[in-house]
Amino acid sequence: SVKPVDNKSQVNLTKALQRFTKEDPTFRAGSDNESGETVIHGMGELQLEVYIERMKREYQVDVEISPPQVAYRETISRRVEYNYTHKKQTGGSGQYGRVAGYIEPNPDGDFEFVDEIKGGVIPRQFIPAVQKGMKAMLAQGRKIGAPVVNVRVVLNDGASHSVDSSDVAFQEAAKAAWREAYDKGAPKVLEPIMRVGVEAPTEFAGSVLTTILQRRGTVIGQQEVGGITISEAEVPLAEMFGYATTLRSSTQGKAEFTMEFSRYRPVPVSVQTELVAAVASKKAS
Repeated sequence: SVKPVDNKSQVNLTKALQRFTKEDPTFRAGSDNESGETVIHGMGELQLEVYIERMKREYQVDVEISPPQVAYRETISRRVEYNYTHKKQTGGSGQYGRVAGYIEPNPDGDFEFVDEIKGGVIPRQFIPAVQKGMKAMLAQGRKIGAPVVNVRVVLNDGASHSVDSSDVAFQEAAKAAWREAYDKGAPKVLEPIMRVGVEAPTEFAGSVLTTILQRRGTVIGQQEVGGITISEAEVPLAEMFGYATTLRSSTQGKAEFTMEFSRYRPVPVSVQTELVAAVASKKAS
């Protein structure tokens, strides 16, 4: 995130971000929903460093920089059933809706909602409300608050009331059902894995491998072409911050690397434990 230190910098930051986002479609800027801070997104640490330097040089923006954040995701590991009744009685008409079914991993898709209601146990007009309620829960997972991906929700049973049922009641039933089921579905954190390519003089090939393996990297292959060794690897994005400096010092500045997104993969248990603890600590403070 970038935080302007005064009002003048705030005005100039807005101008800078408008220009940079028009110039470069891979550079994005927005506001963090929780902190309200301005967050910038790019293809890598080097790109963001360049834009921050341009803010200072071209727009005289004085900003405080927080460390880059990794775009984690969450999903569930196993199928889990849900059966929840939302019942609320107030002065006037109440709220009533029951939803039942199951949530399961959907590794080949993002979010899928399957309506298997038969016999009208939930009237047709309320099915979209159930889907809307479930979908609303995807924005923030219950493990570390990351967006939820790769889940299928099947709705196969439920109940309604002729007076007290409504869109709101079924949305609330769906949200509560999700909360109960998600925690039982062995939720796990996913991290972005980057495809990294490093070109360096062959004399430094061993040093390059060391820099990759030290960052939880997996070497896919190496080939030598005219005294230059090209190393291909997959490395978690969380481990790539500061890599340019490490590579430079390990190869006397004679290597260069490229990085692009490959896929999401579950984080190791130890890393997930650290992430959960960090989120809990942040909430406590």
